[in-house]
Amino acid sequence: MGNHIAVIDMKAFYAFVECVERNLDPFTTPLVVCDPTRGDGTIVLSVSPFLKAQGVPSRCRKRELPNIPGLIMAMPRMGLYIKRSAEIISIVLDIVGEDDIHIYSIDEFFVNLDPYLKMYNCTPYQLVRKIQDAITSKTKLVTTAGLSFNMLMAKVALDNDGKKRPPYIAHWGKEDIEKKLWKITPLHKMWGISHGYETKLNAMGIETVGQLAHTDKQLLKNKFGVMGEQLWEHANGIDNTN
Repeated sequence: MGNHIAVIDMKAFYAFVECVERNLDPFTTPLVVCDPTRGDGTIVLSVSPFLKAQGVPSRCRKRELPNIPGLIMAMPRMGLYIKRSAEIISIVLDIVGEDDIHIYSIDEFFVNLDPYLKMYNCTPYQLVRKIQDAITSKTKLVTTAGLSFNMLMAKVALDNDGKKRPPYIAHWGKEDIEKKLWKITPLHKMWGISHGYETKLNAMGIETVGQLAHTDKQLLKNKFGVMGEQLWEHANGIDNTN
């Protein structure tokens, strides 16, 4: 992988698809993707950006939904979402080659940008915008993006910055390890740190990614094995994943 990696994520993917299918604005429509015929314990798969902005989590139980007038419960249509996902990847393949895409999930993928910067005579940021604009113009779906020098940093930039506000793209450089990555707290907000690891690290007095980065690597390795080494590397913005 080169030095410019982007991760692109479909905003509220299932709920957005359902809104587009109904000609509704996802930013003003209270829609959830959830089987209305099932009990209160059933999982809500996706909520519209409108609901998310009101503090409704993207994954919750049906019983936890607030009482909102006009709430639309859309029956999940996995076949449709898989079809839209394939369409999105084919749009991206018009811009970059398949060797430079890593599909991470149904609504998220990484792109190695370096081989295309000369070809399109643009900056990494401009190339990501080009991909985002192509997807939106052809599908009406909105994407969020993180851009950085490795996969980990791109993902953390996306999760902690890119998803938050238009134009939904965050570009983190080496200087942002100290300025942004190290400021992340609680620890589970960092990609790759589960609630379980967060609890164990908190018990060691480690509350921020910066504190984790400055913890002795051998100490972490002794406590968590190979995962301890990875935690230390990630906290320092190091990711050798191809």
